[in-house]
Amino acid sequence: MWVMLPLPFLVLSFVLLIRAEEHDPREEKQVWVWKPLTTLLVILTCLLSLTRTGAHDPVYTLLIAGGLLLSLAGDVLLIPQNNNRAFVAGLVAFLLAHVAYIGAMVYLQATLGLPRNRGGEVFAGILLALLGGVVYAYLKPGLGAMRRPVLAYVIVISVMVHRAAAVALAYGEPSIQPALLVIGATLFYLSDAILAVNKFRLGGQMPHYRLWNLSTYYTGQLFLALSAAFLG
Repeated sequence: MWVMLPLPFLVLSFVLLIRAEEHDPREEKQVWVWKPLTTLLVILTCLLSLTRTGAHDPVYTLLIAGGLLLSLAGDVLLIPQNNNRAFVAGLVAFLLAHVAYIGAMVYLQATLGLPRNRGGEVFAGILLALLGGVVYAYLKPGLGAMRRPVLAYVIVISVMVHRAAAVALAYGEPSIQPALLVIGATLFYLSDAILAVNKFRLGGQMPHYRLWNLSTYYTGQLFLALSAAFLG
């Protein structure tokens, strides 16, 4: 189907991005080409779900696409290194992307009339609160003036993962769309955790940091994009 058409080009663009990022020294001019292009191909994958007659919800698709567009802004802002103002702006862009994803998931659950599994949601909320607390406590010694922005970000991305879990719990049985949402949201969380640990605790010295960060990030974003093509 059409939604799969960009995938070979997406894989190629991602490989070239990793090659530029992992090169010593980093090939920043190449990164300016391949990083935005890779994200644009993920956005295209999402929008192509609109070609599936009767198998998509335009509002849900556009909310996910909105999150991806905000992520594109974050991607561009994070290309320069050692630029704190750009980093904070990128953090805000990604925070807003998570808000868009949260909106998409809440809308999806309401539109499909899915029942709420309140017990499961409470349990998932407790687990995510504990995980977020551990992550923040680990990062805190290296955050300095970034403590409040990072705390806000941890809260919002945790809510995003929680809403993905809420959709999956509401289904009550295995299904493609909630699986894509949960895996995508979890990988996005993992990607951001890798970024934060590398920046705030390891001084940018994590071995093959960009490979781990970008592979989890783009896989997570792709799964969120593909969730628009598998309604119900």
